[in-house]
Amino acid sequence: GCQIPNEAVVFPEFNKCNPDMSDERYNSKFGVYEPNCGIDNLMWAWGHDEYMYRMLVANGTTLPREGLDMIRFHSAYPWHDKGAYRHLMKEEDYEREKWVQLFNRFDLYTKDGENELRGDKMVKELWPYYRGLLDKYGLGGKLKW
Repeated sequence: GCQIPNEAVVFPEFNKCNPDMSDERYNSKFGVYEPNCGIDNLMWAWGHDEYMYRMLVANGTTLPREGLDMIRFHSAYPWHDKGAYRHLMKEEDYEREKWVQLFNRFDLYTKDGENELRGDKMVKELWPYYRGLLDKYGLGGKLKW
């Protein structure tokens, strides 16, 4: 949708392989977007974040917007970690970004094999807690995938 910020991408040398980079509609600061159009109006890469977000919404979750933002945008590192796309943000997006940043402090450090949250402890001690949260936020039954 717009110019990819080299300083915010892990392997910027591959940006030149993207045909959009030679298309004037997509390789400018604003590209197809209006200034301050808001992060909800940007076309993000479709991955596990967007899938989970859409699955939760389709199942009628009652998670607050902040929680949904944490899920949807936690891998959008150029935005919430490197400061990219500021020119496209609405004023309210700055507050939303803070919630995503808060969540990310915990996200990356709970995935390794040595984590105490894996195995029997998860099943015996934590599952009842999380089961209650699923029920609380309208996700305790059969879900549409």
